[in-house]
Amino acid sequence: MFIAEVVGSVWGTTRHPSLHKRKLLLVRPMDPLTEEPSGEVTMALDGGFGAGPGSVVLVVDEGNSARIILKDPKAPVRTVVCGIVDKVLMGATEKKYD
Repeated sequence: MFIAEVVGSVWGTTRHPSLHKRKLLLVRPMDPLTEEPSGEVTMALDGGFGAGPGSVVLVVDEGNSARIILKDPKAPVRTVVCGIVDKVLMGATEKKYD
């Protein structure tokens, strides 16, 4: 799992049935306290949380966990947004997101 910022959306006219009516997002891993990018942009499926560009999200990047979140054992998915982050607390440092 990692924390990322949603930096864009992906559109496709043809999709696997498991992806019907689900948003495809571009997410960039980030350091949760400094908000500095910490990895390459990747595509993730919104797990039904309403994430969009600018959202700070929790991402799972493992196929079986992704399919469990989607409640679809046949979904061809590996990376899923599994939550929207409100704040992070590390030691005595707290970072809130809008």
